[in-house]
Parts: sequence; structure tokens; C-alpha cells
Amino acid sequence: MNTYKTSEIAHSIGIHPNTVRLYEELELIPKPERKANGYRIFTDFHMEQIKFARTALKVEVLQNGLRKQAITIIKTSASGSFSKAILLTEHYLHQIKNEQKNAEEAIEITKDLLSGNDQGIGTAFFTRKEAANFLQISMDALRNWEMNGLLTVKRKQNGYRVYTNEDILRLKIIRSLRCANYSLSAILRMLNTLSNNPEADIRQVIDTPKENDDIISVCDKLLTSLHYAEQNAEIMLTHLEKMKKQFATNPTF
Repeated sequence: MNTYKTSEIAHSIGIHPNTVRLYEELELIPKPERKANGYRIFTDFHMEQIKFARTALKVEVLQNGLRKQAITIIKTSASGSFSKAILLTEHYLHQIKNEQKNAEEAIEITKDLLSGNDQGIGTAFFTRKEAANFLQISMDALRNWEMNGLLTVKRKQNGYRVYTNEDILRLKIIRSLRCANYSLSAILRMLNTLSNNPEADIRQVIDTPKENDDIISVCDKLLTSLHYAEQNAEIMLTHLEKMKKQFATNPTF
């Protein structure tokens, strides 16, 4: 098996030598042997493991422990337990697909609500507490959505907020999209676009940040991020199968 210095393995992969050392410190690769002079000796397994880790860490989606799962998979592979890492990655891929399903379902729910298919509200007016109870959300969530501009609530003469049928409908849409992990800015972008153009493509609008947005998070383009996460998970599986065959006997040497 080939051996490499820190600088050689870093140059081959296209990363800084400090990144190689960081991966070792974080246990994303096994500890390399050292020469008498203290220099690290890396092997082909280290090379492939670093490549694998970089693929796994491309995933930006953080919700529901996905990032933590990716780290666990990397460390499991680093220990040479490739079969276990493959099982963990299959579970990881399954969860990503569930996240995609939830994201798509939230869009369909939004379309149904906007088309008038929701008939369960009636004509009552709600206080903030009543609105929160009706929607089964916390009052803190309701305040947060209002503070972030997703909803502007009318007030009575006494200053109390009053939530109308239209407000409840809008809140149902926000709740469905938030449950699927769309960001507040993505939801606000969609709602503002629909107020100006009711015929706008919801799926496209909610997944496409504006060019002048200062900060863009993963959940501002959730559908795209989950699509890339799925692709990366498939690549991870292929890479693990390759390493399992290549290093089945003794992964380190």
C-alpha cells in the first residue's frame, strides 16, 4: 500500500495540510502511524477516507439530526467498520427522502389551502391565545412569525390582536411549511410573491432566493439542498462499497 506525507496527501486531494490534521483531531480519519522523527505516515485508506468525509460534509441540511448522522457515518468508516457505515448511510438516505417528501407535501397543502379547499375555520375571530390553540402552535411561534413579517395582525380599539379567517388561513400555510423546515425568509418570499401574483409557481418561488438577499441559508432553498443531499448520500454509498472491497482485510496497512 502507498504511503504519503501530510503535505502529499493534502496536495493530492486539494486541501490545506491543517485540514488533514483537523480531520485526524476530529477522528474523521484514523490516527496515522508516525516515523521516528514524528512525521505522520498516511496510507491509501487515509486518502480515500478523507475524500469520503469531504463528500459527506458537503451536505448542508442540518434539520432532524442529519448533519450529526453524517459525522457518525464518517467516524464509523474511519474505524474500518464499512458494513455498519453502509447501513447507517442507507438509513441516512431514507431520512433525506422523507424530508423531501415532507417538503413536497407542504407545498401541496399550501396549494390546497390557497385554492379554498380548507373549510374548517368558520367565521369566528380569534385572540392570539385562541389562534395558537386552534392551530396547535405555541404563542411564541406566533409572535416570532409576526415579528419576522409573515403576518400583520389587526387590533381592536382596546389594543388586543384579532385574527381573522384570512389570518388563520395564512397561519396554516406558514405552519405547514415550517413543519417541513422551510425558512422564515423563504416563506415570506413566497407569501409576498403570491400577494402580487397569485398565479406564481409556489414550488419555484419558495426554492429560489432573490439575488439581492444578503444572507441565504440552506432552508431558503430547501428543495434544492435536499436534492443535493440525496445525490451525496448515493455517492457515499458507492464510495463505502468501494472501500469495503479495497480495504476489507486491513484498512490501515
